[in-house]
Amino acid sequence: MKDKFFYSNKFNECGYELAHKCSPYYTKYPPQSQDFQPGMEYLMCPKPIFENPNYKASGKLYGKVAIITGGDSGIGRAVSIIFAKEGASIVIVYFNEHKDAFETKKYIEQIGGKCLLIEGDIKNPDFCKSVVEQTINTFGKLDILVNNAGVQFQQKSLNDISNEQFDYTMKTNIYSMFYMTKEALKYLNCGSSIINLSSVTTFYGEPELIDYVTSKGAIVGFTRSLATNLAQKNIRVNAVAPGYFWTPLQPACWNKEKIPTLGADADMKRMAETFEIAPLFVYLASDDSSYVTGQVMHINGGLYKG
Repeated sequence: MKDKFFYSNKFNECGYELAHKCSPYYTKYPPQSQDFQPGMEYLMCPKPIFENPNYKASGKLYGKVAIITGGDSGIGRAVSIIFAKEGASIVIVYFNEHKDAFETKKYIEQIGGKCLLIEGDIKNPDFCKSVVEQTINTFGKLDILVNNAGVQFQQKSLNDISNEQFDYTMKTNIYSMFYMTKEALKYLNCGSSIINLSSVTTFYGEPELIDYVTSKGAIVGFTRSLATNLAQKNIRVNAVAPGYFWTPLQPACWNKEKIPTLGADADMKRMAETFEIAPLFVYLASDDSSYVTGQVMHINGGLYKG
């Protein structure tokens, strides 16, 4: 099972030209790119593995309602599906990835879950307000907010990052989190959970993602301060800092020749599948983490020891 999920038969001694270091690792993901943000999961080859067939749900989120930005694909898709398996009703907020969004909704409904799709731009505070209002109108409550959506652009130097790109990255990755959380707090109650997506790159400083890393660092500060602010209300706020996962963000960002090398610097010498991170979100969203707040959870195959 492990080999089927994680490794291909191709083995490189040094990897591709753009590998960070020359050491043995397995490759599974061939060079590929998408010339638009956000990327589309249905165009990826191979397709990400978003579900672990051996996962046993136990109703940890039964009766809860969760908003998941970027829940149509990538990590967001895996989280949406595992939350539905655990009994939550799902609100997926997406930009323009219609095919991915409808496929995720269909899958959730096939396993007996409820899913509301909301299309729009989370950089717009009025849209974020509308998302929360539609959630309350449809499901009558809100218990979990997962701020997952984001963009990243590979640039060789600071001078290659235009003012427009910097503004776009910050507004998508951190402004939207402020807008969405501010609206959600009107309805979150004792025992609710907010989960923000940061990145391993915040902690080692990826040199070709300067604006992205800046935004993800801001998310860490936002998470810690908000957690302290809301602790007396028993609303928990935590962040997840993933390493390299096989999501649409990768081919939509990196030079295509870099794709096979992503994750090669981790101790486990590979990129991860999205189903491997989803249970961590269940933990942070459920009562299992009732004494956990203000934390950054690292899941990166040993790339960074947090």
